[in-house]
Parts: sequence; C-alpha cells; structure tokens
Amino acid sequence: MTLRPGSRWRSVVCEAEAVVVRPPLSVGVPQCGGHDMVPLGEAVELRAVVPGFAAGCLLGKRYRDEPDGIELLCTKAGEGTLGFDGVPLAVVGTRQLPSTD
Repeated sequence: MTLRPGSRWRSVVCEAEAVVVRPPLSVGVPQCGGHDMVPLGEAVELRAVVPGFAAGCLLGKRYRDEPDGIELLCTKAGEGTLGFDGVPLAVVGTRQLPSTD
C-alpha cells in the first residue's frame, strides 16, 4: 500500500492515531506498538504491545525516520511507540528560530 500525505491511521494496540506528513521512500504502513496501523475508520481488534515498542506517542509531536523519509504527526496520544518497517520513529525536535533583536 502506498502512503499519501494526509492519510490518517489508527493503532491496533491503543488509542493512538496519526497522520502521514511525509510518505516513506519504501512501501509499507505505519506501525504502533509493534503492529501495523489500520486506516482510520476500520474496525480494530485490540492486540498486545510488543516489548520494546511501549514508549508511547504524544499528541501534536512529529515522529520521523531519516533513512526511510517517513514523518508522522500524532493526532491522538497512546501507549504504543510509532514506527515503520519494525523501526521505532524518533521524535522531531523543535527548531531554534533566529532572534529578532
């Protein structure tokens, strides 16, 4: 499945939801808690979080994987870690703006 910017996804392990900001270079779907996420609106059967993918995701934060290029925006917080292709995504830090002194 090809990911497009703006597509919305829901976790199968917690309440987390995310929007694709930048699609990945490879084919795949976003993950949360070690499991593939499903498009928002699909029925979900809850699963257990995979060990190592329970760091959680925070509302309003962006998560990115530099080598693969994917970037997700968390629109609903949850206990699962956002990931792609079995790799946890890193939180994108804020950029320092230049001072206007």
